[in-house]
Amino acid sequence: MKKHEITIIPTSNEAIIKFESNHFLVKNHSYEFKNIDEAKPSPLAQQLFYLPFVKTVYLAQNFIAIERYDIVSWDDVKTEVADQIATYLNSGEELVKTDDTKKKVPVTVYAEATPNPNAMKFVANKKLTVNSKEFKSINDTETDTLPRSLYSFPFIKEIYVDENYISIQKHDVVSWDEVTHEVRSFIREALENGATIGESKLESAAIVKEKGETVDLPKFENLDDVSKKIVEILDEYIKPAVASDGGNIVFEGYEESNGEVRVILQGACSGCPSSTMTLRNGIETMLKDMIPGKIDRVVALNG
Repeated sequence: MKKHEITIIPTSNEAIIKFESNHFLVKNHSYEFKNIDEAKPSPLAQQLFYLPFVKTVYLAQNFIAIERYDIVSWDDVKTEVADQIATYLNSGEELVKTDDTKKKVPVTVYAEATPNPNAMKFVANKKLTVNSKEFKSINDTETDTLPRSLYSFPFIKEIYVDENYISIQKHDVVSWDEVTHEVRSFIREALENGATIGESKLESAAIVKEKGETVDLPKFENLDDVSKKIVEILDEYIKPAVASDGGNIVFEGYEESNGEVRVILQGACSGCPSSTMTLRNGIETMLKDMIPGKIDRVVALNG
């Protein structure tokens, strides 16, 4: 069973806090409960209404948001509420009683070309995953999942999934002009029928580099000050642009002795002919400008 870890996230409304899980909670629907009677479909929501300060409970995708009455402040109770939510979710009990008679939800998927001629990005109108996932082969996929089904196409080499898109790298045996429509339709129909992404077996070994080696990525809290700054710059300035091209960039390490930054490219960026130019002209220059005197070069490995 997947273990839910809860992150407490403030909102622009001081009365409302989000309790975000690292896994999906509900799919295709969101719920709003104003009182304990309305919350009958959700045993957890009913439990929460026994807390006297709970005014409204919202369930959506990967978070539970709660609006409080003014009789308490969130600082006094948010940790206990987070623990209660985590305990329930990890008990395996049903979050929302489902209605099997509900119709499948229409899904749209469109294809986007990427700078990598061997990679195509398929974007859906729904959230596909909470955390990015990479599948280097069919062995990395779980049974009865969309990535496992996609490997039924013999030309598919690697799959990368993030937020609302699937980035697929192909072998050279076909051109995207020949197969894009078929793959797009396959993904759309699978998602309409409730297909899920599942977990990647690569996650237990962190990330596999281009030579087949695995690397355990460092935790942010264990990094030195320069490395933390590098990660913050990558997250704020680089990752959004890379994601728009169907890829991802992950910090692997920094050597203070020679000013070398090591990153790992994933998705459409992995093996992309233009990635070296992007590193030299974009990422390396930005890091040098924003962290003067500390960065000499950026070295990238394909994930």
